[in-house]
Amino acid sequence: MKKWIIFDAMGVIFKVGDDTNDLLVPFVQERNKIITQEEINKVYMDASLGKITSGEFWKKMNIPESEKEKDPCIEYLDSCLTLDENFIEVAKELKDNYNLAILSNDVGEWSAYLRKKYKIDEIVEFSVISGDVKCRKPNVEIYQIAIKQTGVEARDCVFIDDRDKNLVPAIEQGMHSIKFLRDEESTTLENISVINNFLELKEKVNDIFSE
Repeated sequence: MKKWIIFDAMGVIFKVGDDTNDLLVPFVQERNKIITQEEINKVYMDASLGKITSGEFWKKMNIPESEKEKDPCIEYLDSCLTLDENFIEVAKELKDNYNLAILSNDVGEWSAYLRKKYKIDEIVEFSVISGDVKCRKPNVEIYQIAIKQTGVEARDCVFIDDRDKNLVPAIEQGMHSIKFLRDEESTTLENISVINNFLELKEKVNDIFSE
């Protein structure tokens, strides 16, 4: 039976980790000058927990028609989210020996759009997205959902994330964990595997599962 590699999306598959504050907030505020960062974050949190739809999120952003060149959702996803240039190639190679999945905090519709655009669903077996399952990392429940979907024990899974707080519950559940350090220089966690880019991943995962 193949073992599993489970990827976070933002900060791992896509380059920017704090997409809400670094990408979404400035995108919205450029079009709505009076909305605050706090307001955007609050509404985004509801959308990423599946409490409101993507359409309801953008309606609450109150972007004037005069500022809409096209659908703001599509414009945001197309112009602001950047796929890691090595992910697809490395993932296709890993798929020969491992099953792949995604575990991510995101608005369900946004994740589905990006996965379709970059043909990620052709590579991964499944995606557990917070907006679809109505809970977010680091809530332990979302990790349990992902582990259950693999059909294997937690020890047969490697989880990759760029944030220590999201790796801790994975470790506590018994998963192997790798921190993706694209921008940061260190980790507060002890005895955890680290990679700086996807080209290091295959060797790291092989080492983990050969121990």
